[in-house]
Amino acid sequence: MGSTAIIIPARYASSRLPGKPLLRETGKYLIQHVYERAAQARCASAVIVATDDQRIADAVTSFGGQARMTRSDHPSGTDRVAEAARDLDADLVINLQGDEPLIDPGHLDDLAELLGRSADADMATLATPIREPAAWHNPHAVKVVCNAAGQALYFSRSPIPWCSHPDFACDPPLFCLHLGLYAYRREFLLRLTSTPPSRLEELEKLEQLRALSLGAKILVGLVAAHSVGIDTPADYERFVDQCRRAA
Repeated sequence: MGSTAIIIPARYASSRLPGKPLLRETGKYLIQHVYERAAQARCASAVIVATDDQRIADAVTSFGGQARMTRSDHPSGTDRVAEAARDLDADLVINLQGDEPLIDPGHLDDLAELLGRSADADMATLATPIREPAAWHNPHAVKVVCNAAGQALYFSRSPIPWCSHPDFACDPPLFCLHLGLYAYRREFLLRLTSTPPSRLEELEKLEQLRALSLGAKILVGLVAAHSVGIDTPADYERFVDQCRRAA
């Protein structure tokens, strides 16, 4: 399978929760929770936080983690990950968002295994079955449609595949929620981030459509459930309560 680097992009600015990576009501920085989860993955040959903020880099160093400083003008976390990966000796790169403190380390292993066993695939990602109509119709919930080989055909904020009477209990599932977790072949990641956004990407506001426009083969693994990220103060308070109950 080769070596796998898990890179966690982290920036201080956040419109809904400024300073999110450095929140510490649990006794640990939020970014530390994410880092420690990533380090539990069997596939991880390296775990790196990619940031443009010295405060975040210092926090990561304080708990024994590895941080890399990146440019401050990156348009996306993917670009930040690519800069950190440019000089790495790694075959695969996993992009793990810095606001996923409950990520299942096994899902990271699933990604690396999925991509590692298909030599002609460029990327791998995960999805989970949609069981409720509300998620299917929600434009903030990204959907993915795959072919019989488990390769992504299209991602959309629209309800796809369209059906006037969808069966959300069908097995295998046809209605899938895409999870924003990616594994890339390092060379493809560098190519992807050096390519301008595609028209479909600009319309849907989905970076993965740039990969499809390049003809990339994206493998999609199905998992039973997904972790909830930290986007708002309410999300963080729920996470803190969960940590306290578990203590």
